[in-house]
Amino acid sequence: MFKRVEVEVGGKTISLETGKVAKQADGSVIMQTGGTVVLVTAVAAKENKPELGFLPLTIEYQERMAAVGRIPGNYFRREIGRPSDQEVLTCRIIDRPLRPLFADGYFSETQIIATVLSADQQNDPDILALNGASCALSISDIPFEGPIAGGRVGYIDGEYVLNPTKDELKNSRMDLIVACTGKAVTMVEGKVDTMSEEEVLNAIFYVFDNVQPLIDMQIDLQGSNGKAKRLVEPIPVNEELLAKVQEIAAEGMAAVVSTADKLERGRAYDELKKDVLAGLDPEGENSKEIGNLLSGYKKKSIRSQIVDEAIRLDGRSFDQVRPISCELTYLPQTHGSALFTRGETQSIVTATLGSQRDSQRVETLQGEDNRRFMVHYNFPPFCVGEARFLRGPSRRDIGHGTLALRGLSAVLPDEEDFPYSIRVVSDIMESNGSSSMATVCGGSMAMMDAGVPLKAPVSGIAMGLIKEDDKVVILSDILGDEDHVGDMDFKIVGTEAGITALQMDIKIDGVDRDIMGRALEQAKEGRIHILGEMAKGIETSRTEVAEHAPKYFSHRINTDKIRDIIGPGGKIIKEMSAFYDATIEVDDSGLVKMFTKDGSNADALLKKIQEMTATAEVGKVYKGIVKTIKDFGAFVEILPGTDGLVHISELANERVGKVSDVVKEGQELEVKVLEVDSRGRIRLSRKALL
Repeated sequence: MFKRVEVEVGGKTISLETGKVAKQADGSVIMQTGGTVVLVTAVAAKENKPELGFLPLTIEYQERMAAVGRIPGNYFRREIGRPSDQEVLTCRIIDRPLRPLFADGYFSETQIIATVLSADQQNDPDILALNGASCALSISDIPFEGPIAGGRVGYIDGEYVLNPTKDELKNSRMDLIVACTGKAVTMVEGKVDTMSEEEVLNAIFYVFDNVQPLIDMQIDLQGSNGKAKRLVEPIPVNEELLAKVQEIAAEGMAAVVSTADKLERGRAYDELKKDVLAGLDPEGENSKEIGNLLSGYKKKSIRSQIVDEAIRLDGRSFDQVRPISCELTYLPQTHGSALFTRGETQSIVTATLGSQRDSQRVETLQGEDNRRFMVHYNFPPFCVGEARFLRGPSRRDIGHGTLALRGLSAVLPDEEDFPYSIRVVSDIMESNGSSSMATVCGGSMAMMDAGVPLKAPVSGIAMGLIKEDDKVVILSDILGDEDHVGDMDFKIVGTEAGITALQMDIKIDGVDRDIMGRALEQAKEGRIHILGEMAKGIETSRTEVAEHAPKYFSHRINTDKIRDIIGPGGKIIKEMSAFYDATIEVDDSGLVKMFTKDGSNADALLKKIQEMTATAEVGKVYKGIVKTIKDFGAFVEILPGTDGLVHISELANERVGKVSDVVKEGQELEVKVLEVDSRGRIRLSRKALL
């Protein structure tokens, strides 16, 4: 049945249509704000497969270039290949708040596809895709226990703005996306410009309060157009078998959860599992069920130990950060490098400087974008003791790298003051919780080591949550197992002055303002502690760029001299670039930017540019070459490509009969500039210097 509804959110109208297109999907909606239109569909396989033990949920978000009236710029002229980083990040934004809200016992293969059909380049389609995914699931027969709603918040001229346009975001101090249910916040993602915990907290709940009409709209739509939900039963627990597992494993499990070292704890658990299987299932008939029961028992034991006994896996207090060590200039030939180790999480981070030509060119719905700052995160299998194929960056890798990029971007120097392109690469050597925050800390130090004049050092910390009924425990600097068994993963990045980026995921129904406020304040203490440990390695950026980094210098020229540097078809600038082993860039304002691999050619190149683009100055003395002799005087080249006339009367103090009696072609002659007229003609004198 076709239905169209509209709802006012943040002063803008969001409209929804269903029952008109994609009717064979289990649920489909078209969301629209302004000229931006997104189709979202939800489809699930009819067969439920509890034997999988997990929900095979796939989220896809795809941007169509036709949405902005453009043809893709690649060779095939179609959207092909892997998704762009922006598409991957939007998939993650949709996935994270939805995944915990499917019914227990539901294991059907499920796919959500969001397609951008039209984009006005002001209203971002990602918010429509997020809300559309919840709408499509809500009206489908898929057992989704939502709905959720989401919105973006900016901070402009001291005011929070819901779902700001692209132009408005240019003047905003924050760009946060928040998702929530009708009762609590479930996901936060974005960047802020060094703002306080209170300002960030207010922004999050500003979105929560203002998107509730979207929740109400979905509930009404589900009542009028929704299908009956599929019935799924939670997998029943074999209580008798569970009791036997717990009885046999009790002593061994106590030893497992009290083992601080990650690898030793893993080995102890593997041995315990073997013993339990040998005692209960020597024939291997129920090994999977017993393994699942034992895993659940481990999770319960860890949570109980934390909540009831106030003991973490490695013995730390709830707000304690693991030991940190930092080594600077760890790699001798890189521009900047740092080895950052926090507990059993370790990263080697490098910073590389390049010219503007090294910036990343990205084709987006808004057009081609040049990005001078890049952060790339790599998670090789050996860092967690695994052996598997090496592939390209995963969605997780892209998400972690982007979180670090957002957190570090706030402290970068302005491009006018530091025109280098900057690439930070984090290679994770070991991982036991929050390798993305190790990337932030190592990235900050590596850039300072490379001589990037950061406004302030940046650190990051991952917070966890264990919530059992009314008991709430907030954990600082969580371990991998604490993340696995916990209810929240909340990463906060910032300087001593404030927050620069954050990301939060929830495995329960959500968190309220009190819990989130406590987490932010506890994170602040941990963040500042980590900054103090980093300062033992490096406190401020080095005053000069690294020895192996390209050297940058600039020179401003008259705009009518630009052609003299570039030459026909770029011939001159290419020859100079090759001769001086340099990158030379000239913009329309006459600013010449020069990058040399080292300082040895810098002075010679600058002198050459100055000579080629210099203009004659009245009263200045030049040593020139006589180029042409005429009856009335001699033309002297005082600068490359710049001639002036020495009239016969200005050759000597006495009367000169023939010009050739005084000067010859090719002769070096010292002359003084008497005048440069409005047409650029230069009058010179030798007599004035006699």
